[in-house]
Amino acid sequence: MKAVIWQGRRDVRVEDVPDPRIEEPTDAVIRITSTGLCGSDLHLYEVLTPFMTPGDILGHEPMGIVEEVGAGVPDLAAGDRVVVPFQIACGSCWMCLTGLPTQCETTQVTGEGMGAALFGYTRLYGSVPGAQAEYLRVPQAQYGPIKVPEGPPDDRFVYLSDVLPTAWQAVEYASLPPGGTLAVLGLGPIGDMACRIAMARGAERVFGVDLVPERLARAGRRGVQTYDLRAFDDEKALVTAIRDATDGRGPDAVIDAVGTEAHGSAAAKLAQTASALLPRRLSGPLAERFSIDRLGALHMAIDLVRRGGTISLSGVYGGTADPMPLLTLFDKQIQLRMGQANVRRWSDQIMPYLTDEDPLGVDDFATHRLPLAEAPHAYEMFQRKQDGAIKILMRP
Repeated sequence: MKAVIWQGRRDVRVEDVPDPRIEEPTDAVIRITSTGLCGSDLHLYEVLTPFMTPGDILGHEPMGIVEEVGAGVPDLAAGDRVVVPFQIACGSCWMCLTGLPTQCETTQVTGEGMGAALFGYTRLYGSVPGAQAEYLRVPQAQYGPIKVPEGPPDDRFVYLSDVLPTAWQAVEYASLPPGGTLAVLGLGPIGDMACRIAMARGAERVFGVDLVPERLARAGRRGVQTYDLRAFDDEKALVTAIRDATDGRGPDAVIDAVGTEAHGSAAAKLAQTASALLPRRLSGPLAERFSIDRLGALHMAIDLVRRGGTISLSGVYGGTADPMPLLTLFDKQIQLRMGQANVRRWSDQIMPYLTDEDPLGVDDFATHRLPLAEAPHAYEMFQRKQDGAIKILMRP
């Protein structure tokens, strides 16, 4: 089959690899009909390269048709249409039953000290072959895949794999009071969708911050009060502008949907780039012990949120040597929640929004739809934010 293969920093290729097969009774094999390109994939493209191995298959946002199931998968059959969550979880361990499939005790990558295994996401999460491919082996298929109805296009449901539950959890963790105010930093796919979900769930006002014109315009068309970071002398001026719009207090909650790709901190950017360029035998240990993030978005969130408010962190950070303003967090009595999205915990709550009325705008959420064969171009375009690329779907 054809698959998108990681070969090095900013080097992905479409190559022939062996077809997946049933290896365990709880496996399924699906034929992929749509697969997404995620902002987290860009971390593998450049920042998290020390944890990658040439030949890794990328991708974690698939849907498709079941081709084959193992004997331990009673509720799926060949021909079923399914969305596959990005995390791999059993559904029956203590963590899964507590609503934390991201911490699944069956698939935890204990050798790396990490939580549940993920599709296509470094050795830290199990080196599981990913979903930017023609076919995908799905472990723990007795729990993971979400069956969806025939009829609507893939765009209606494919975001159940990652974008929708990640944005939903970000809003859930924000703990907005009735009629509350929310600021979202970063209007990429997760931030944009978080704005839509927050408004659908009753937020009084949503403020969106970014510096990419297409993202700002797209969110503004859906009623988000947008702020272009480039229009302010510095971040303090932007924080003051949003505070002035919230009676001088700041919003009740802030979602950081940016993460380690944030702008700013030239030293952190240099450290990220340097570790990625070192030989792998050196870069991995260096990144694990001394990695550092560009924390501009998180620091802005801490400054912006009102006293007693909540910061919901959905942007991925990977640093271990990051300076954090703990005194400010303590003094402002800020609540901070974060983590990988617990997909199956939220999927049933999201499904009623995926109707013909399309309140979340999923049917036209993708800005680009490309053949899988054009994956190298898709990665480059997305990483450079060219041609208005905000969300890319690929089809084998």
